[in-house]
Amino acid sequence: MSQRRRLPNSLRWRAVGWMEMGLSQADAARRLNVSRSVVQRLWDQYQSEDSVSRRPVPGRPRATTPAEDRFLALSERRRRTTTVPQLFANHFKASGRRISATTVRNRLNNTGLYERRPVVCVPLNGRQRRNRLCWAREHVSWTQQQWASVLFTDESRFTMESDSGRLLIWREQRTR
Repeated sequence: MSQRRRLPNSLRWRAVGWMEMGLSQADAARRLNVSRSVVQRLWDQYQSEDSVSRRPVPGRPRATTPAEDRFLALSERRRRTTTVPQLFANHFKASGRRISATTVRNRLNNTGLYERRPVVCVPLNGRQRRNRLCWAREHVSWTQQQWASVLFTDESRFTMESDSGRLLIWREQRTR
């Protein structure tokens, strides 16, 4: 994956020296193999501050680059059932750098993916659908007294431990 390349101070001063000698910003950028906008920002900084050293950046450096963020989102979108541990293992294989599960969750949230519990339903075939529809039509006119003698059961899962072991998958907002 590509990483952002910082110009060392020696090359920054060299670019300023070339421009003071009359070389254009485009030529200086070509010699340094960087974008012209990089050289333009260097020249503007030199004109205003009389220095080209890097300014201090507040906050902690990011654990991933924008390219790595895109890699994580693309990996998740390609295989929808990928879990967070699998994602950061894939990232480690690709980049050789370890990142935390929290970082993976944050990067996926930033790209519009959110953890959801998958909808589990029993796929019905045509015969089962017809039987259910027939049953519903037979019982549509039942009174409240007749329904009072029916016992409905709920098949909810209960656990005494904090982790239910449910698999979470990533989806965009307002999608199933």
